[in-house]
Amino acid sequence: MDYSNELKELFLMNQTYATLFTLTNKIQIEGDKYFGILTSRQYMTILSILHLPEEETTLNNIARKMGTSKQNINRLVANLEKNGYVDVIPSPHDKRAINVKVTDLGKKVMVTCSRTGINFMADVFHEFTKDELETLWSLLKKMYRFNGEEQDGFEEDANFMEYEEIDKIKSEALEEFAKRRNRVNKKD
Repeated sequence: MDYSNELKELFLMNQTYATLFTLTNKIQIEGDKYFGILTSRQYMTILSILHLPEEETTLNNIARKMGTSKQNINRLVANLEKNGYVDVIPSPHDKRAINVKVTDLGKKVMVTCSRTGINFMADVFHEFTKDELETLWSLLKKMYRFNGEEQDGFEEDANFMEYEEIDKIKSEALEEFAKRRNRVNKKD
């Protein structure tokens, strides 16, 4: 029996897996350079907290949103708490659980990191058109479901847009983003 198609599919799967694995590490390292104040994992942890309803910011829910274990989140949260970026408080719904709340300092750091994060996104995806980004996102979400679990994404608004200057900051960041993306959008 000829298994050439199966061998080709297996080869493509192995290459895709290896590429995703190494790309994740590469993006994390580059993100750490961009964010400076926070690591990429710390940034995503705080972002996950801000994208959850305030009363549902348990370690389990944060871990689920990030696609990682409660133990990993526990270490990240402990470090963030030590730096004054989050507070750990008892859960109002479950005596055995804790909720994690982003402090004012943590929100200020996120605003700063979000500006550099926008530049990071523009630079990482600089060769992608909008259509290619939509296709990539769709394919990655499809891959995420390999075990039947849907990704709990970041589509909803974050709970930290309370600063008076946020509109000005967003406008400036988006202006810079538009400049960085302009060279790609000309291809569309």
